[in-house]
Amino acid sequence: MKYYLGIDVGSTTVKLYLTDENDNCLFSKYTRHFSDVRKTIYELLIEVKDQMGDIDLYPVMTGSGGLSLADKLGICGIYVSTVIACTKTVETYIPQTDVVIELGGEDAKITYFEGQLEQRMNGTCAGGTGAFIDQMATLLKTDAAGLNEYAKDYKTIYPIASRCGVFAKTDIQPLINEGVSKEDIA
Repeated sequence: MKYYLGIDVGSTTVKLYLTDENDNCLFSKYTRHFSDVRKTIYELLIEVKDQMGDIDLYPVMTGSGGLSLADKLGICGIYVSTVIACTKTVETYIPQTDVVIELGGEDAKITYFEGQLEQRMNGTCAGGTGAFIDQMATLLKTDAAGLNEYAKDYKTIYPIASRCGVFAKTDIQPLINEGVSKEDIA
């Protein structure tokens, strides 16, 4: 049997996904690397080995850190750009999709599937990305999932800059200082 391993090395996290030739998910893990990518990937690969034993893998690597890591390992032929990997996955598994927004740690990519394939990426600010969401969660003494839970119970929507992380934080900090509820800020 053939086994396929996807490794996504992002700016803040590593994701591993192992499947067999029948597209059965055998292992999946999403974890922060805290800037120690090599150690994180090593630990994840040990988890795969402990679970699966010795198997032949066909790896593919993607993400902002994937290219340099594949280069250092001398296996550049296994790198696929994140945009191409995401687009191919959507076209294969959820072809009815119109638009995909992929929030990375430091960027956001938007792919439009209707009509002619079109892709855009924010290149000037990390506002609205994973790192920004982490910063906002920290301000509210929670995590990203906690922001989501807070937001479910909002009563008032306050104007908060959405195109720039610095401006958003400048809008949020006074709300915190004024005692506005975490639910309304989230």
